[in-house]
Amino acid sequence: MISTTPQLKEFLEKCDLVGGEKVCAIDTEADSLHRHKESLCLVQFTAGNECILIDPLAIKDLSPLDQYLRDATVWMHGADYDMTMLKREFGCLPKHVYDTQIGARLLGVEKFGLGNLVEHYFGVVLSKSSQKADWGKRPLSPTMIEYALNDVRYLLEMGDKIVFKLKEMGRYSWFIESCESAKNKVEERDESRDDQWRISGSGKLSPYGLACLRGLWHWRDAEAEAWDRPSFMVAPNRQLIEWCLEMVGNKPVKLPPHFRSDRIKRFKEMQEAVRSMPESEWPSRVLRLRRKKDKEFDDRVDAMIARRNKIGNDLGIDGSLIASRAVIESIAANEVQPADVLMNWQHQLLEF
Repeated sequence: MISTTPQLKEFLEKCDLVGGEKVCAIDTEADSLHRHKESLCLVQFTAGNECILIDPLAIKDLSPLDQYLRDATVWMHGADYDMTMLKREFGCLPKHVYDTQIGARLLGVEKFGLGNLVEHYFGVVLSKSSQKADWGKRPLSPTMIEYALNDVRYLLEMGDKIVFKLKEMGRYSWFIESCESAKNKVEERDESRDDQWRISGSGKLSPYGLACLRGLWHWRDAEAEAWDRPSFMVAPNRQLIEWCLEMVGNKPVKLPPHFRSDRIKRFKEMQEAVRSMPESEWPSRVLRLRRKKDKEFDDRVDAMIARRNKIGNDLGIDGSLIASRAVIESIAANEVQPADVLMNWQHQLLEF
C-alpha cells in the first residue's frame, strides 16, 4: 500500500515504459454504498511488474499519479465508473483508455464480467467476497487486499490477448473507436446539473407533482447527508415516486415505522413548504419531441433491427453493439442522420 506522496512519486518513476510509452492498468474503489458523498478510497495499479494499492485517503497530494496518467495508455475493465472517478479527482482523463469489456464483447464473448474473462482467458476463478465492502475503512483486511489486487492483476495480459484476436479478426479499429467514444461520453457528461431530481417515473408528473418530487428529493438528500449514508438508504427512488403521487392526491403519506420523530417532523415541514409554494415556482415539464408512430414507422424500425440482428449474428456479436433500439428509432423517424449517431464502423456495417 502506497500511502505518501514521495512513495507514489518514487514508484511511478520506476515504472517501465512499453515500447517507449507508459502503459498501465487501473481500477478504483469508492464508498458509494456506505457514505452520502462518494469519495475515491483506493486505486489499484500495475504497469506490468507488480500490482500495488494507492491510498487516496492517506495521500494528500495525488499529483504524481495525475501527471503519470495524462499521457499514458490505461487499461480498465468496465471503464465508465473508473473514468468518472478519475475525472472527478483530476479533472481530466488519460490520453488513451482501453476497456477489456468492450474488446471482449467485440470478439463475441457472451459473459464479459471481469471474473468471467479471467476464468475464460486464464482458468482462474476470482473471489467475489469483497464486492460490497466498505473501502473507506482502514486497515483493509487481507481478503479485501487480495480482491482489490486481482482487479488489475490480469488486465494487461488480458488486453494483449484481446488485441491480438481483434487484429486477427479485423476488428481492432472498431475497438479503438469504441473506447474513444466511451471516453468522450465521460468527458462530456455534466455532473453539475441541478435537475437530478428528475428521476425515472417523473416524466408524466404535473408541474405540482414535479414540485412535490423536487421537495422529496432535497429532503432525502439532506437526511442522507446528516446521516452520512447513501440517499437510497433513506428512501429509494421508487419510494419517492410513490410518496409524490400520494402528495399530489392529497393522501396521507405512509412513512416507514423506523423513521425517527425528528425525521418525520422535517418531512412534514417539507410537505407544508411544497403546499404553500406559489405556482410560479413549480418546475416546468420537460417538453420532449413526440414521435409519430404508425405502421410505416414500425415497419421501418423492424426492418432496420432485423438487418442489425442479421449482421450481429453473422459476426457473432450482440446486435446492440452495432446500434441500440433507441438510436435506430431516432434514425427511422428522421430525427438524426446515421453518421451523427453511429460510430464509423457501425455506420459502415449497417449502410443506413
